[in-house]
Amino acid sequence: MRNFDVARLGSHETLLVVDFGGQYTHLIARRVREQNVFAAIVPWDSEDLTAQWGRAKAVILSGGPRSVLEDGSPTIDRDLLTSGKPVLGICYGQQLMAKLLGGGLKPVEHREYGRQRLRPAEGAKLIREGGGVWMSHGDTVETLPPGFRAAGETQRSLVAAMEDPERRLFGVQFHPEVSHTEGGREILRRFLFEQAGFSGDWTARNFIEEAVEAIQEQVGNGSVLCAVSGGVDSSVAAALLARAVGGRLRCVFVDHGLMRKGEAEQVVETFRANIAADLVAIDASEQFFSALKGVTDPEEKRRRIGEEFIRVFEAHAAELEGFDFLAQGTLYPDVIESGSRTAARIKTHHNVGALPDWMRMELVEPLRLLFKDEVRRVGGELGLPEEMIERQPFPGPGLAVRILGEVTPERVRIVQEADWIFRDELDRAGLTRLIWQSYAALLDVRSVGVMGDERTYEHPIVLRAVASEDAMTADAVDIPFDVLARTATRIVNEVSGVNRVLYDLTSKPPATIEWE
Repeated sequence: MRNFDVARLGSHETLLVVDFGGQYTHLIARRVREQNVFAAIVPWDSEDLTAQWGRAKAVILSGGPRSVLEDGSPTIDRDLLTSGKPVLGICYGQQLMAKLLGGGLKPVEHREYGRQRLRPAEGAKLIREGGGVWMSHGDTVETLPPGFRAAGETQRSLVAAMEDPERRLFGVQFHPEVSHTEGGREILRRFLFEQAGFSGDWTARNFIEEAVEAIQEQVGNGSVLCAVSGGVDSSVAAALLARAVGGRLRCVFVDHGLMRKGEAEQVVETFRANIAADLVAIDASEQFFSALKGVTDPEEKRRRIGEEFIRVFEAHAAELEGFDFLAQGTLYPDVIESGSRTAARIKTHHNVGALPDWMRMELVEPLRLLFKDEVRRVGGELGLPEEMIERQPFPGPGLAVRILGEVTPERVRIVQEADWIFRDELDRAGLTRLIWQSYAALLDVRSVGVMGDERTYEHPIVLRAVASEDAMTADAVDIPFDVLARTATRIVNEVSGVNRVLYDLTSKPPATIEWE
């Protein structure tokens, strides 16, 4: 049997995004999918690019960090651009279109970065209103390719957009996919529906129907084991599987003792109330704390946690063996990044590793085509409650990556209490819905303080709250000072072992969202 993949999901019209290494490539695909059009990302040097191009209804060429004027810069076969497919080039994509189709380019004297004012040309097909657009480039189109006309300009770019409506070829030097570009979604909408003729057949309801059918085809009469964490990905995957295979699904929740205050109990209670599947809950907290004793290196923490999950499964083999399939909540960004030839390892995922010998099961990944926001929509369509589908992303290794240095039950207690206070104050202030992720982290240092006229030498807590759309970039949330001050006062007074509270203002990049 083949694993669950796009080929099993019917014949959706597809927008192909060719990735030249741009930081916003994932966002292009997400913006397209928001308009109910299925978008798939493929690297520019993929061996089957020509075949995927042929199957697609239209193509977008992404931005990228290189210059098209460099020797050996990413490129594609020129014939693809003249194959009759509608194509939109964004930033590097526009420059590459111009180069391959006979235009001229040059480096700009001053890089055009950040918000610029766009003036559309009269009669332009995609750009009909002026406004602020987001630029990030060092080269510019100097001479238009034959058949093209300028469709917009900025103060420094005479060809901020270009088009050849006869061949349905379009280019923009700016990034319509980012929120900083005014009218960016409308530009993409016009390309998708007015120029490429998409019907908009990618919806949560359609996905559920097709996913259930695909799961049933893959699993047949087999039984499925699904690990759940309480997060939206595993919860939605379990709900889909329950609908597809019913009583042949068993879910497993392993409490590693590294969750937030009261969360393990809440996960089990909420799951059993909302998903019609057998759930086995295993308390393995002592086992995980023992494995983490004396460990301070973050990568070693992750490795040991991943290893310990396997040992938990081995210890409960009698309950868990005999299943034919293992289900995971893998998402589309995981699939893309796992197949990347150029991505550097930032951190190891906690559950990447070999499975026990007795777990010889075929993998089922029903969400592997979805972004996080799509998973939430599918969860809503399946009738899952908001507390499940709107749960903040939580790292698999749990609080172990929010405790710098050794992980002990006492240090976990400190983080749990501080985190609970922070979340409580954010809820009271009505800020929770504005936040992608918020938490408290414990630093592996001590600082001097004064409490009750006595000197203290205790730990600082760092608070972090970020806004993001997909966790690839993130900005610190502007929390009112009175909320931060009230939170800090409560933590210092209510959490023993803490005498100082800090707020992390760093964006991603250069930082990551988590501290480890």
